[in-house]
Amino acid sequence: MADPHQPLLTADEEFSDETYEPTAKVHVVGIAENDTVFDDSKTPPFSWKKLWLFTGPGFLMSIAFLDPGNLEGDLQAGAIAGYSLLWLLFWATAMGLLIQLLSARLGVVTGRHLAELCRDEYPNWARYLLWVMAEMALIGSDIQEVIGSAIALKILSHGFIPLWCGVLITASDCFLFLFLENYGVRKLEAVFAVLIGTMALSFAWMFGDTNPNGLELLEGIVVPKLSSKTIQQAVGVVGCIIMPHNVFLHSALVQSREIDHTKRGRVQEALNYYSIESTFALVISFIINLFVTAVFAKSFYGTPEAESIGLSNAGYYLQDKYGGGLFPILYIWAIGLLAAGQSSTLTGTYAGQFIMGGFLNLRLKKWMRALITRSCAIIPTIIVALLFDTSDDMLDVLNEWLNVLQSIQIPFAVIPLLYLVSKEEVMGAFRIGPVLKTLSWLVAALVIVINGYLMVEFFSGEATGLLFGSVICAFTAAYIAFVVYLIWRSIPFSSWFSSHTSKNVATVVN
Repeated sequence: MADPHQPLLTADEEFSDETYEPTAKVHVVGIAENDTVFDDSKTPPFSWKKLWLFTGPGFLMSIAFLDPGNLEGDLQAGAIAGYSLLWLLFWATAMGLLIQLLSARLGVVTGRHLAELCRDEYPNWARYLLWVMAEMALIGSDIQEVIGSAIALKILSHGFIPLWCGVLITASDCFLFLFLENYGVRKLEAVFAVLIGTMALSFAWMFGDTNPNGLELLEGIVVPKLSSKTIQQAVGVVGCIIMPHNVFLHSALVQSREIDHTKRGRVQEALNYYSIESTFALVISFIINLFVTAVFAKSFYGTPEAESIGLSNAGYYLQDKYGGGLFPILYIWAIGLLAAGQSSTLTGTYAGQFIMGGFLNLRLKKWMRALITRSCAIIPTIIVALLFDTSDDMLDVLNEWLNVLQSIQIPFAVIPLLYLVSKEEVMGAFRIGPVLKTLSWLVAALVIVINGYLMVEFFSGEATGLLFGSVICAFTAAYIAFVVYLIWRSIPFSSWFSSHTSKNVATVVN
């Protein structure tokens, strides 16, 4: 660990070779312990003050559960399936929590984030391929987030701000991010807390205005229901929860706190506090997603509008149904959507820096790294905005393609994560045990299968020509081969086989 008393680097010297500079980390060691000396092998007693100091990374992580893509999945699930998929939303959030806790565990124990560890663990060809996949997932997510913000700005300006202009305005959040980061981690986390609070207030207001049926809502959460007519929405609910870039992000965010990795008790303490705050953050995200699903279930389930509703027209449909009021529901929706889009694009900027810096081991100034990261996402987003601004239907088709793009990337974040948190050489005594390992792989397999179903359904309807069909088949074969390779690397017998082969070769040589 770097010397915490070293002088602060100047702007020209500050490179991205460390996730957080020692002087930028939140100090928690010794807080609320009354200077009592504890056995370093034991976990210090629980402290509310320490929990408050550890609170932050989980809420930044939870924003990926509340981005515009998730909101669109929520409203379509509510409009088409009513309250019947709320149970799936609950369990999908629980599965997402498990994956995110493993990501936090990796970051806390190793002091490095997932992209950095992948850089060291895999051969160059696999590392670069994993990086490309992570960047594609981030760009796909960012397009949805930026378009969501642009739609909200268009609504709030009565159409005065076109979609492409809203994209440019949203792109400027890169500079806001850099400005806020200079004031410290806690200030940045406070801004995200305000944005999450804005979403919660907006969607809770809509929930109160529409007054969904409480008993039907409770039944939807508790009683599992699934019909052939709602399979696509069910797949969408699960597919939107685990975001590949978010898995990379959380393992980096947890390093913003000062942790003494030489003391087992301190590491376990950090894991405990991060588990509590991440769980609380995702409970809040579940409630916000529930609000959105319930509002559209009450308003449009069983109506002709249900099949055509999307982000771009949802607010107008609500306004037509509920009219004015103390504050028009159209603008309440737009404010919540804007908060979701802005917060998720900011975290996307954050995740992009860690992904690019970690996989490529780049030593760039923070402002340059952020600018490159934003440009990779904003340039295609502007093109998309110009092409799709004239048609809501085209935007919905685009969203379907982007959902598939992100679904494709899920194995390339989750499989390396599960491999690394199970590896004793990486995690030491904190590697996950057999029960948690089995559960984690079952959850990962379920998510991958569900997203695989989404891809098959989507491409089977799109592959209409021989050339396109051949390209899809070739891509599918390469995709499956890489996934199999990652899984093979993760199975213990692969390392045993390599070791056994090496010993046999050595014996023959001797």
